[in-house]
Amino acid sequence: MSLLAPVSAPSHDLPSLIDRATSMLSGAKSAAEVLEAREVAGLAYDVAKRAARLQRAKSAHDDLVAAAHRAQAHALEIEARAKRRLADEYDAAQARGEIKRNGGDRSSVEDHNTASAADLGMRRDEIHEARQIRDAEAADPGIVRRALDDRLERGEEPTRAALRKMVVDAAMRGLRPQRPASRRNPLYVPPTPEQAAWRHVTGTFRAFAEWASEGNLALARGGMRQAQDTPFHDLDANAIAQGSAAFTTIKEWFDAR
Repeated sequence: MSLLAPVSAPSHDLPSLIDRATSMLSGAKSAAEVLEAREVAGLAYDVAKRAARLQRAKSAHDDLVAAAHRAQAHALEIEARAKRRLADEYDAAQARGEIKRNGGDRSSVEDHNTASAADLGMRRDEIHEARQIRDAEAADPGIVRRALDDRLERGEEPTRAALRKMVVDAAMRGLRPQRPASRRNPLYVPPTPEQAAWRHVTGTFRAFAEWASEGNLALARGGMRQAQDTPFHDLDANAIAQGSAAFTTIKEWFDAR
């Protein structure tokens, strides 16, 4: 794994750090490359966290603190995506017999040449957390992004601790036995993961369409103009571009029917 470049000017380097982590994760072909993307995302989170604290210490305008918090959320989302991939990579390696089942202490002769979690640069608690994030997303698609957005909307800092609590709660809900069908609706069948994901998409579109009145869009356009000279505005522009690309893809599904 290559060494990460030092960060000299956090407020200037933060957007490029987040873009770098996103690009690295998208192009990752191995567990080692996913690990490196996770490290860069973690570094971006730490830089954003320091930037937010510095702005608060300077009694800076709320917009500057909010911008740093949004950068933290971006970094945490990328880090969570990397962890989900690592959980899949790790479990697949275990299934192939490349990693010892209990994490790898090589206590027996047959395990001597089997890799351990430490050999891969991961602690066992990190593997556990990665699995929780993966399982939480399976149980409640989009939970990571919604948890981060909820913190931002309340003006609260999106931290790893807060995200971990939301993720653990979602993962535990997914582990609970399915409730029996309602007596009022005996034909009720819980949605499949695919159906749940589609409902998340349609719910997002519906909520935005209901909000996007001419008045609200005019306000948003004014806010965009005011935000153009603020730090991390490029991160918001990138997020909008990525969302637009996803919306275009979904529209193409309908056109291709």
